[in-house]
Amino acid sequence: MSKPVAIVTGAGSGIGEGVATHLYSKGYKVVVADLNPTTGEKVAARLGLDATFIQADVASYRSQALLFKQAYEWGGNRLDFFHANAGIDDRQVIYDSAEKEEVDEEGLLKPLNTKTMQVNLEAVIQGLWLFKYYVRKSKEAGGGKGKFVATSSAAGLYAMPQCPQYTASKYGVVGLVRASGEVFVKEGITVNAICPAFIPTNLCPPEVLKRWPKEHITPLSTVNKAIDAFLADDTLTGQAVELSQGDIFFRQQVDWPNESQKWVGTQSHTIWDEGYAVGMQPMKRIGD
Repeated sequence: MSKPVAIVTGAGSGIGEGVATHLYSKGYKVVVADLNPTTGEKVAARLGLDATFIQADVASYRSQALLFKQAYEWGGNRLDFFHANAGIDDRQVIYDSAEKEEVDEEGLLKPLNTKTMQVNLEAVIQGLWLFKYYVRKSKEAGGGKGKFVATSSAAGLYAMPQCPQYTASKYGVVGLVRASGEVFVKEGITVNAICPAFIPTNLCPPEVLKRWPKEHITPLSTVNKAIDAFLADDTLTGQAVELSQGDIFFRQQVDWPNESQKWVGTQSHTIWDEGYAVGMQPMKRIGD
């Protein structure tokens, strides 16, 4: 039987490199995906013959689609694991001063740079879309089951005022896995997210790292604890797992405020299913 195949984005350093290394040690063939060819190629070479580097810009759907196609073919028409890990902080802060606000030739305020949302959330959604497709195609090569993991953040459970787009994107990742996990598991695909506390990566400004107390740093080994939990249980899905220091915490969504909301959250699914099943058309908004 062929080896299982994994893709890890942002694997040229930090969390991605750590997960790629961990999966390789567990017998996976690993695709090291990164925008930076220098670091990505270095990681793949260090891992060994069952690793390869593929350059990818996850903000581009075409680039990510090519990544999946190349990885699937390189792995012997098989794909088993995808870690949507690549991420960036805010490229433009919504609080920018008036001096930084620019207008175009029509006098309209230029749009906020939302590259953060493209990389941290839209690329994760498209990554799940692509992963599902290739897992389904993997059955003849011994696959057909899949593990999808996305990197959210503690900022996806709380808030990071310095980077509001980053916060919004990471909340979105948590919502995505909670909403889709219970559906995808029916066909053997688990969907989960990790929500790390402070782990020093390339995203971290040097001045922050210099000042950060060592006792409040979460090591990369805690990420691997969560990955091992996902690998060990084919029913574990829809989970947002907070990582802090040496421990992992399975965080549940907020509690229902009353019985009515509990009914909406736990009993109304059949009504929604029937409503969306009519032609599989999205519900129209008022005024459409």
